[in-house]
Amino acid sequence: MDYFLSIDQGTTSTRSILFEQSGNIKSSHQVEFKQIFPDNISVEHDAIEILETVKICIRNVTKEIDVKSIKSVGITNQRETIVAWSKTTGMPLYNAIVWQDTRTQDICDELVADKELSVFFDKTGLPVATYFSLSKILWLIRNVPDIKKTLDTDVCFGTIDSWLIYNLTGNYYTDVTNASRTLLYDLYKMEWSKDLLSKLSIPINSLPEVKPSFSNFGEMNEIIPGVPVTAVLGDQQAALFGQNCTKKGDVKNTYGTGCFALTNTGNNIVNSDNGLLTTIAYQKEGEDAMYALEGSVPIAGAAVQWLRDNLNIIDKSEDIESLAMLEKDNGDVYFVPAFSGLFSPHWDETARGSLFGLTRFSNKSHMARAVLESVAFQTYELIESMEIDLDTKFENLKVDGGMVDNNLLMQFQSDILGKSIHSQEINEITALGVGLASYLYIMDLPISAMSDYITSSKTWNPNMSNETRINFLNSWHKAIEKAKNWL
Repeated sequence: MDYFLSIDQGTTSTRSILFEQSGNIKSSHQVEFKQIFPDNISVEHDAIEILETVKICIRNVTKEIDVKSIKSVGITNQRETIVAWSKTTGMPLYNAIVWQDTRTQDICDELVADKELSVFFDKTGLPVATYFSLSKILWLIRNVPDIKKTLDTDVCFGTIDSWLIYNLTGNYYTDVTNASRTLLYDLYKMEWSKDLLSKLSIPINSLPEVKPSFSNFGEMNEIIPGVPVTAVLGDQQAALFGQNCTKKGDVKNTYGTGCFALTNTGNNIVNSDNGLLTTIAYQKEGEDAMYALEGSVPIAGAAVQWLRDNLNIIDKSEDIESLAMLEKDNGDVYFVPAFSGLFSPHWDETARGSLFGLTRFSNKSHMARAVLESVAFQTYELIESMEIDLDTKFENLKVDGGMVDNNLLMQFQSDILGKSIHSQEINEITALGVGLASYLYIMDLPISAMSDYITSSKTWNPNMSNETRINFLNSWHKAIEKAKNWL
């Protein structure tokens, strides 16, 4: 039997899944790694630890098979997080700075103030924000002496996919989806923005070569030597592909650490008037890129972890549903999880996490329900913005991610959207998407073959009156506005 392997390197854990050629899971392994918080605005990862978790996961899922039967490897990763390492030693020059990190706000303010740069940023499809890689690169250059000293000759900057490719194959590559999240990639020319690099004094040789998402990135040099890496996708693009959203107008939402909705806009670059991001969905070697509109919120499942780890209201993340169901509603309590500010569609870096509507009647069950509902409300805003930008109405929403197992959340999501919601039988859609992409490429199969691997599992349909829905949304909008401009 043939197999294909996925490496899914996420924000809080690394997972590897070995798939049979039919798309069924043969084995999987997951390892969490340390979250480093130097202060209340900084989030870092140990890049060496991340690499080790990848190797551990690969070893565990391949130990019972002949590795020669693995046809291909796909890599998907947390996006925007940046690693700097030495070309000479191959070692990191600083911890990875994570996409959630907001220490670079002053740098972003500088970039916005330089009006000459705006025309170049417009071509990236992204607003200037701490979320993206550029300000992290500039912070590293300014604050790490070893980087500043050897910038022109010895420094590699890369998103996590590039760091893994470098270590697993020896090649210095990234793919178009990850490049499009850096604030340095020109979507129109499909290359690094030479204008931005020149004006910001970032050497182009410090950045990886950009390749199509579905192409040969090199052969694995250890653990499973000789097996080619033939697909690389940022995690949300991998989920879009895994949901078979390969046609213009297809839309999905992933419920993970953050919440990310993407809709395929075909070969057209669509610029948003409603706070969404223009990004690359994927590109197959020899073909034009497919684009997407994306709405991003940084805190979804992370809010559940916050209840568990910071407030100790629950012992395990999955306990939140049963706790929330102890009350019939939210008791008029609303939670805005703006721990890192607000992303799409608000883009307010001064907002902070807020809890509204508390009375003596309020209890931890109301809070648990408010946390879950905040995820659904944020998703509503993303989908609404997409419909306005595209002048359309989506009939349904495809969903994936760990929180899809939460039936209370999914039903409330359907109610608030007023749309049916569909999940797949395999919930690990991100891993499936990039793994399948690698297999389709190596076997020279068309993208349309994706449909052979899609199995619908569960559907939720709206069951809420329009009056109740509007009341919920009005209260949410009020809470959002009060959470803004905190700093």
